[in-house]
Order: sequence, then structure tokens, then C-alpha cells
Amino acid sequence: MGRLGANNGYRSYGLQVTTYGSHVRSQGQAEADAGSARPGHSEHQTGLALDVVACGTGCGGLDGFGATAQSDWVAAHAWEYGFIVRYEQVGTPVTGYAPEPWHLRYVGVDLAAAYHEGGFHTLEEFFGLPAAPDYAH
Repeated sequence: MGRLGANNGYRSYGLQVTTYGSHVRSQGQAEADAGSARPGHSEHQTGLALDVVACGTGCGGLDGFGATAQSDWVAAHAWEYGFIVRYEQVGTPVTGYAPEPWHLRYVGVDLAAAYHEGGFHTLEEFFGLPAAPDYAH
């Protein structure tokens, strides 16, 4: 299967300002909003999110993660350790984010098991919240 590496964990507000601003400058506002949280809205700022990468002889980047054995393993087993894959393809209309198979959200072992067993794909649906594709508007 290979190994996993941590790419991003906790991100301060200031770092999120820099990260989001970089995305806006390189991709424009709409694309940035689909792939990066505005400052104050990032799950990384809570300390409960982690981005992972596939590692072998070296570690790859985020963009290539979805096509790896490590990504398949994470999708099948992260819940056993209290994590969910937060942004899946099927959830984009609900979350407003493009798929991020590398973005894990810690919810705890019990909630992750209920999420998995219930066949959920977004926290919004799991908690009975409305869709939030335009969270910042």
C-alpha cells in the first residue's frame, strides 16, 4: 500500500489569509472558493483537519493523491481511526468544494463509524444541516 505523509495540519488565520490570497491571484475568485477556504472558514484553523499525501521513496503532492493505493486505503479505512474524507465528488453540490481526497477531518471514532455505516458523504447531511455551497456569501 505504501506510506502516508502529512502535508498540512493546523493553519493559523494569518497563514489562511496568505494561502487563500495566493489561490485568488492564480485562479480567480470562483476557482479559489471551490478549492480553498476563505480565512475564518477553514477546517484547518480548527486543528481538526489534515491533508495527506502518498509516500514511497519520496512523497507526492496533493493533486496526485486521488489516483494512489494510499488514497484507496484512506477512503476505505480512515473512519476506523476517527477521520472522514471531508470533500468527496458526490458532496460538491452540498459543500461547495471540489473533491479533495487528501483532506481528512477528525470527528472521533464513534461519529466516524456512524458516518461510515450510514453511507454519508458530507457532514452537512450527517448532521441534518442545509447545503452550504456558498458559505461565504
